[in-house]
Amino acid sequence: MVVLGIDIGGSATKGALVDVETGKFASERIRFKNSKANKPREIVASIKKIAKKLDYSGIIGAGFPGIVKDGVIGTSVNLHKDWVGANLAKMIETETGNKAFILNDADAAGMAEMRFGSEEARSAAVVMFLTLGTGLGTALFVDGNLLRNTELGHMLIGKQTAEQYSSAAVKTREKLTWKQWALRFDESLKAYEFLLNPDLFILGGGISALFDKYSKYFTIKTKVIPAKLENRAGIIGAAVTAQEKLG
Repeated sequence: MVVLGIDIGGSATKGALVDVETGKFASERIRFKNSKANKPREIVASIKKIAKKLDYSGIIGAGFPGIVKDGVIGTSVNLHKDWVGANLAKMIETETGNKAFILNDADAAGMAEMRFGSEEARSAAVVMFLTLGTGLGTALFVDGNLLRNTELGHMLIGKQTAEQYSSAAVKTREKLTWKQWALRFDESLKAYEFLLNPDLFILGGGISALFDKYSKYFTIKTKVIPAKLENRAGIIGAAVTAQEKLG
């Protein structure tokens, strides 16, 4: 069974066909750039282009960087304000003629990692998955069950949110060294460790592929591992979840 997975982010909308049984890509990944100026219809048009390029017709799963309930977007920190209140599921269905299921992007990535990632993730009682990119997304799993829409990247670390203080985009924007950035992110992890007491942290997003460059600077007691699926997880999780909900 192959399903189109879409990962909507602050800098790009990406999509690929996913074999939902194995969690592997069944096509190339297609990417269209985003910015905060892009309104919902523009990004939905990009999703239609992805489906057309892949010659796909069927269920579509999409992850969005914000709170999502019943296909409706509740928050949009890193994308246009017009997203708030938009029914993305209906917009995709109208534009493409295909049914769609929408969920928080970090929830999607975390779901993929818990299913197709390391055995260590599946055996831990409490797992916190963090995806690092333009923002800082979070997904919390207790005994394998997801607590949806946690959005803990917006928790305050001093006078800034964890996202504003220690996302991957902050490292690039402020030209931080790996050590400087890692020590900042370590402060965010310390706060999560103190409040949530997870058994394992999993780091996702593109920066997870460079884990060896910064992991030695972490000081927390909780084990931290890179996501096995790296930045493919959001697409995979969106596709698999859509198949389970709509298939």
